[in-house]
Amino acid sequence: MTIINAATARPAAGLDRIAPLALPVYTATIFLSAFLLFGVQPMFTKMVMPVLGGTPAVWSVAMVFFQSVLLAGYGYAHGLTRWLDPRMAAIVHLSVMALVLVAGLPIALAAGWGAPPEEGQALWLIGVFTVSVGLPFFAVSANGPLLQAWFARTGHPHASDPYFLYGASNIGSLLALLAYPFVIERMFTLENQSMLWSSGFVALMIAIGASALFLRPGAQAGIAEGAEAPAEPAAPITMKDRLGWIAMSLVPSALLVATTAHMTDEIAAVPLFWVVPLALYLMTFSIAFRPGGAALDRVLLTVQPVLLTAIMATLSVARGLPFHVLLGLNLAFFTVSVIICHRELYARRPAAGDLTQFYFFMSLGGVIGGAFASLAAPLVFERLLEFPLLALAVLLCRSDVRAWLASARPALVVPGIAAVLALFLLVDRSIIEQDILPGEAFVGILIASFGLTAISVNRPVRLLLSAATAMLVSVIVSTPSNLVDQARSFFAVHSVYATPSGEGRYLKHGNTLHGAERWADAAGVPLASRPEPASYFHLGGAYNQAIDQARAAHGGKLGKVAVIGLGMGSLACHSKPGETWDFFEIDAEVVRIARDTRLFRAFSECTPGAKVVVGDGRLTLAREQGGYDLIMLDAFSSASPPVHLVTKEAVAMYASKLAPGGVLIFNVSNRHMMLNYVVAASAREAGLTTWHRSDDPKRTGDFMTTLRTPVEVAIVARRPQDIGTIAADPQWSRTAVPADFKVWTDDYSNVLDPLRRKQGW
Repeated sequence: MTIINAATARPAAGLDRIAPLALPVYTATIFLSAFLLFGVQPMFTKMVMPVLGGTPAVWSVAMVFFQSVLLAGYGYAHGLTRWLDPRMAAIVHLSVMALVLVAGLPIALAAGWGAPPEEGQALWLIGVFTVSVGLPFFAVSANGPLLQAWFARTGHPHASDPYFLYGASNIGSLLALLAYPFVIERMFTLENQSMLWSSGFVALMIAIGASALFLRPGAQAGIAEGAEAPAEPAAPITMKDRLGWIAMSLVPSALLVATTAHMTDEIAAVPLFWVVPLALYLMTFSIAFRPGGAALDRVLLTVQPVLLTAIMATLSVARGLPFHVLLGLNLAFFTVSVIICHRELYARRPAAGDLTQFYFFMSLGGVIGGAFASLAAPLVFERLLEFPLLALAVLLCRSDVRAWLASARPALVVPGIAAVLALFLLVDRSIIEQDILPGEAFVGILIASFGLTAISVNRPVRLLLSAATAMLVSVIVSTPSNLVDQARSFFAVHSVYATPSGEGRYLKHGNTLHGAERWADAAGVPLASRPEPASYFHLGGAYNQAIDQARAAHGGKLGKVAVIGLGMGSLACHSKPGETWDFFEIDAEVVRIARDTRLFRAFSECTPGAKVVVGDGRLTLAREQGGYDLIMLDAFSSASPPVHLVTKEAVAMYASKLAPGGVLIFNVSNRHMMLNYVVAASAREAGLTTWHRSDDPKRTGDFMTTLRTPVEVAIVARRPQDIGTIAADPQWSRTAVPADFKVWTDDYSNVLDPLRRKQGW
């Protein structure tokens, strides 16, 4: 006679009735959690920018902080799963979320953290992020692996392999990533975004409570209801397993950062383009983390060498392809390579009982990869060398390559990899250059190595050797012959080039020009006369006229002048004797370049002894006493404007630093965005009026010959008489802000609006 305990029978019967709901409930909960996780990062970073500025510390701390807390959340999920019964773990986790609800919401910059100190900023920034957003982000970050581990204990038919739920997580992350710039940022202020996020957190808390109801008392992880436990326990996790998880997540994470930098710096600086690689990266998890797919694996492994060959060609002999072709090739190679790495990661997944440990080490690899590409690489490499190196590293994720490495002797493999790295570092330091071999030899090596790489499917040794050779030669060839100097900072790779005639020099960051100077005469003899303003600031251009008329309104002489954005210093040559010019530049490497008289003379000769303040322009200018007759902001010529420099609050601060009759000049040149409305709307809120003018490109001529670049300038003043004859000049237009344009503030901005207006959408 079988005796049934009523206390356990009733819950089991209830669970049987609701069991079909387990999968949709867990899927929805994981989706919502991922959406909130990716939604809070851009929201809070945007909150702190007006207070903390755009210094390297802010961006590096933001990245390291969020990735580190995500890792801590995964560790917390692993601890809950390993040491607590699932029901008790649910109680603990819901208690943590209740604490967040009481003490951590709504998300906002914590009181008492309004101004960074002059020393110890890194620790202070960590404190800001920890106190303001640390607890909510930690609570949400644990949900992905934790809920998958719980689902494995529901007895559901799919409980044995809950990794497919990671697809729902990454779809939620992807939608949050796309929704923020395209929907959320456009429709809601930061305060409202924070309230919406808090509402989503409450909904998530309810959904997690509902998910906990499906947990079966005593259920083993990964065992479906009614199924028998395996006869033998799963093999224990080894250190080799953990290192494999780290490696297979490290490489694609680093490649994401490197590919984004390569495309936005060297191919096309398009606003919001960083979203595309990240969206593809998230999408690859949904493709890779699912059973089956052998046919897909074969296709990817066959296509990857061909795409790698194309990438290497674009670095050397095919640099002149249309930018959309270059973008397409890079995105295709990136997507295929990341799927290969993530497919291998999925193939190495452990049984459901070790799921949280798997995700912890996977997250650790992501942290290491991201930190390498974003923090270490700018310190180690002088150019974007991490991109070609990581394009080779993804080959190590291939199953055929791994099989060969497993059978090869470490005494051969390790020195071989070290030798390849050493050669690339010698190229990076310009110790190995194009002149080591005749041009014909380089071409022959490239053609041979390209061909061997493309056809080396299932030939791992030949693939690695030919790809390494082709990439090394491609990097050597990619160095322009007119490159004079190159330096890398946290912000960019700064390159100084000579014009074809040798008479001029110019500074570029990627595809963005940051000033030029006529350096020598037609015979190549360096000029001794005072440099003439060039590039955007050329004589007769809009910028030149704006400065001249501001000076004329002050009787022919300016007192104090502030310049935000130094470049190579060409603007300094508009100064006059007796005027005091102060420069504010965020990048110390740019200051070094401008002061190096072996590269440029303009800054040193036109404003000798000028004060240079290194740091975010808005924050550093705010600490000055003011009394400026003219403030010029030249930080907007790249793809995307620093939003916190053009908000209503920012322009009001600039206005407060002006002397009576003082004016503001903004360089609003931008290939993709119409920024004059942004400036005019913010100026209007401060009681100021804006006029703007654009140079005619036909009048500036060919840059390589004239060293002149067309510029669009906005000049802002309290009264028309403060800008001389400009108010009546037909070349200038008084800027009328469109009725449907919403002014940017520290609480609201919409970068898609000026993009839409410029492109005529």
